Formats: sequence, structure tokens, C-alpha cells
Amino acid sequence: MERAFWAPFAASTCAALITVLGIGVIRRFEAWAIRNTPYFACFAAGVLVSISFLHIMPKSLSLSDAAPIYLLGGYLFMHLLNRFFTAFVCDRPATKDYAIGLVPMAGIAIHSFIDGIIYSVTFSVSAVTGALAALGMILHEFPEGIFTYVLLLRGGFSTRRAVYGSLFAAALTTPLGMLVSYPLVARIDDATLAALLATSAGALIYVGASHLLPAAEREHQRYSLLALGGGVALAVGIVVAHG
Repeated sequence: MERAFWAPFAASTCAALITVLGIGVIRRFEAWAIRNTPYFACFAAGVLVSISFLHIMPKSLSLSDAAPIYLLGGYLFMHLLNRFFTAFVCDRPATKDYAIGLVPMAGIAIHSFIDGIIYSVTFSVSAVTGALAALGMILHEFPEGIFTYVLLLRGGFSTRRAVYGSLFAAALTTPLGMLVSYPLVARIDDATLAALLATSAGALIYVGASHLLPAAEREHQRYSLLALGGGVALAVGIVVAHG
């Protein structure tokens, strides 16, 4: 039992550290990152939307036919969350751009928390299954911290708040999801896992297609389409590597 706990905990902690590394790298080149935020937004949109359609949704559909319902639920939840932020958090001139960072932060936090649950589930099947799943999942952790940090800065948050927000949403939520779900792992059946995965996909699709892309396209940057294509290519690479 002790070994069964430490394997997913180590994997989720490693994923968090990879995310922290991404945040550290982008902090080193912060001025450059701020200038190129529209490209980061397009790149992030390509990754989030593609990984949702190519990997998360097929997996959830293979587990449950009800997955599309949760996909819609995740999408609508993020839409309502965006409405809430706009109406009650970003209602003053000083905070009018906060939603640019808050909505992606919330979507990535949901996704990263569910990643932690997946670590618990896959390692409960076998060490090999958990290790293979962890190898594929860790590949996308590095850019998540970068996206979150850059978009929080673009939304008007201070450097310190952007660091804290990205660390919580993209890094700490993964081991937190593992710790919360570990005692309940025996109760997480295929239908429950499918619901979690599809909800995560719906949230990420909203963040990418309905939030990041429209905001980035308003900037009319010359190479935004190339950045979007780069994000799609990275997602395809992650899916292929994940098998």
C-alpha cells in the first residue's frame, strides 16, 4: 500500500516540478514574453483545443457514451465562470483585463487537478500502466505553466501574483488532485473517470477556442496563424508520444 501511494505521488510531484521549471524559464525572459503574448495565446489555444479533441475526448468516449454531456457541461461551466469574472471581478477600470488571465488559469487548474486523479487511477492498475501514462502526461506540463504565467501578466496582474497564480493553477493542483483522489481511487470507475476527462476537455476547449483565440486575433499579429499551427503540432506530438 505504501509503494502504491508513493509511485503516483512521485509522478504528480515530478509533473509539478516540470511546470515550475517552465515558469522559471519564462520569468527569465519576461520582457520578451510580454511582447509576444498574442503568439503565446495562439500557441496555447492550438495545444489546448487539439489535445482535447485528439486525446482527452477519445479516451473519455472509450470509457462512457455519456462523455459528450460532460463535455458540454465543462464548456458551459467555463462560459458562466467567464461571465462571473466579467460582471463581478473585472468590473472596474483597474481590473477590466483580469479575465484574460483568470479564465485560462481556472481551466488549466481544473485540468491539472484531474491529471492528479489520473495518476492515482493509472498507478492503481499497475506500475507499468502508471509509468506509461505519466510519461505521456508530463510532456505537456512544461508549457502549461508558461501559458498561465504569461496570460496573467497580460491580464494586468503583478509579477508576484502571476507567479503565485500559475504555480497554484498549473503546478500544485496536480499533486493536490492525486492526494485528494488516492483514498477514493477504488470508487473511481470508468464512468466517473470519463465524466472527469470530458469535463476537463470542455473547459480546455472553451479556454482555447472561445477565450484565447478571439483575444489573440484582435491583436492582428503577422505570425499568429503560425503560432496556432505550432500549438497543434505540439499537441499531435504529445498524442503520438503518449500512444
